[in-house]
Amino acid sequence: MVLPEIVTVDAILFDLDGTLIDSTPGVISAWKTFAEEYKLGSHLPIVQKTHGRRLADTLKDETICNIQDTELLNSEILRFEDLVIQGSPVALEGAIEFLTQLDSHHDMRSRWTIVTSASRYYATQCIPKCKIPVPTSGFVTADDVSEGKPKPTPYLEGAKKLGVDVTKCLVIEDAPSGVQAGNSAGAKTLAVCTSHKREDFENCSEEIKRPTYIIDDLTTVRVNWENGKIRLTIDTRRGPDGSAIL
Repeated sequence: MVLPEIVTVDAILFDLDGTLIDSTPGVISAWKTFAEEYKLGSHLPIVQKTHGRRLADTLKDETICNIQDTELLNSEILRFEDLVIQGSPVALEGAIEFLTQLDSHHDMRSRWTIVTSASRYYATQCIPKCKIPVPTSGFVTADDVSEGKPKPTPYLEGAKKLGVDVTKCLVIEDAPSGVQAGNSAGAKTLAVCTSHKREDFENCSEEIKRPTYIIDDLTTVRVNWENGKIRLTIDTRRGPDGSAIL
């Protein structure tokens, strides 16, 4: 019998797209439009390849859109993100409940934040649109860091925003690039299999490194406040219908 994992941390750093919200229809639509305009061929491999990375880094990539002009780059980021928003992103199963648990205790409210590869414009539009609670300490976006995921900079900035040692944080991610960023920062990492298969995380390269924990979705996690720490119960057992047993 597989027993639940008990994890104690000072803070939790959440990715946004693919972890807390599902923006897949909008992302696919946006890349379809850009692939046609920039003559990139099929858009689906690009969707998979670029997930979790800063849009600025992706659009500048010489093998993708190769946009080097700063003014054009900024306008294309906004256009792309507007297309994603038009795709009507929604909260993923278990996300609102998880964050509500964190906000239910006064001390836990200031111990979590969102660290996204999207812009501040996108985050401020999508978070309320998906009815996701806004972190009391604010959030970290692509606009706030000099380097995006898979570099550790975003999660180091997230820990700094909360005033917590990053090695005492749990990073929750759905993309290998984000897991790599969390691991490189020195945090524990929890991979959610919403956009990637479990095998993608179990068989990570040496560069990315396997996440500390792997779950199917956020319904498998419960949190409470105990002795000045966030205590998480992560249950990996599955019911006969595939649902989590908690």
